[in-house]
Amino acid sequence: MGADIDWKSIIYRGVESDELDYKAAQNWLQLPRSGKAKFVRHCLAMANTKGGYVVVGVGEDASGQPAVFTGLTPEEAQSFDPTAVGSFINRYADPQIDFTLERPVVDGKRYVVFVIRRFSSLPHVCSAGYEHELLQGVFYIRTADASSRPAYRSSEIHGIIQRAMRNQREQLGRMIRGLLYETHNAVTPAEEGQSHFAEETAHSHNFFMKRRKNISGPSFTIELTVTPDEYVSERFTLSELRHQAEAAYDFHPNSAFIAPGDLREAYVTNVSLRFASEARVWQIYQSGLFHFIAAYPLKGSVEYRFLLDFFADAMQFLSGLYAGLGFDEQSLQIALALNHVENLELGIEGTAPDRYLCRIPEITVSQTRTAADLASGYISHAAGLLRSVCERFNLPEGCHRNAPQMMKKHLNLL
Repeated sequence: MGADIDWKSIIYRGVESDELDYKAAQNWLQLPRSGKAKFVRHCLAMANTKGGYVVVGVGEDASGQPAVFTGLTPEEAQSFDPTAVGSFINRYADPQIDFTLERPVVDGKRYVVFVIRRFSSLPHVCSAGYEHELLQGVFYIRTADASSRPAYRSSEIHGIIQRAMRNQREQLGRMIRGLLYETHNAVTPAEEGQSHFAEETAHSHNFFMKRRKNISGPSFTIELTVTPDEYVSERFTLSELRHQAEAAYDFHPNSAFIAPGDLREAYVTNVSLRFASEARVWQIYQSGLFHFIAAYPLKGSVEYRFLLDFFADAMQFLSGLYAGLGFDEQSLQIALALNHVENLELGIEGTAPDRYLCRIPEITVSQTRTAADLASGYISHAAGLLRSVCERFNLPEGCHRNAPQMMKKHLNLL
């Protein structure tokens, strides 16, 4: 079994998707139950979507990409006994998942690959819960951004049902009535679109948090999200995103937002253009969503001048990006959050220490603008964000009199 599969192309593909997931080398017998439950979730999700592969023996490199092809030791490979693994996984699946375990050898290294087949009759429901990894009574699905999560949108549940109806219509009568006709609160297209944006934002945030574990010492974060008013999953091609990002970027050697080397190092995923370092991640999605999050060392204070430069650089870049993408008259929701800032001081040259302190753990600010509005007045919008943030540090309004001129000078507009 598996002789007709091109294992090398699967193992070396290097990009997770709705049909492919990578796991670092590990011993099944030494995994805690929560670790085994992750495999259950991936198997359920792929079986309910297109089927697929979970490759064990590929770790992540420094940029978070599955590109470290270690393979498994003989002991690790043997630990994935088909009987034991199958018994554990199908304990949580109803009906049982049709999958096999293969142990291909590629370039002298042995891997374990879960070969998961798409359901042939009824979709697989999670029959038992375990902590936060598995939820009882849930249909898991695999998404384009390589997430294995519950199906919670009407369109996703409807897709599962349609596939099942084609396979075995008569057996699904009761399930169809329960899923389609007992729902009292219909979800509007706008609400469903916002849930898609929220999912993309959460995926980008979680990607950053996973990488942030490698950062030593305390830090605070700045998170900036720009959301269009309407969700279209593939509004732009990945090439268009890169082209417009490069066109919007105005080179500043000391940019506090998009650094000079970011665009050279940015890479495409299945759904976005992404830059990722241990301390900073930004993504532009095909839907038009922009998400930025970065961690900064917590040294007791954040400099006023840093915030001024940051917002000037951010608004200039975003105004050019969204104008280039054609969002001139569409509304854009700009959401800003600074986290872990309680008792953080705002550093201003010439003022006494501890004079301007933030007393809350999180600062949130939001604006609604059009791309045309941003392009015609990004300095004023940047100054507005600066005032709103510094207000949470109890800085008087009058301290910002020179902010617009300072921003223009920073951006070489004077």
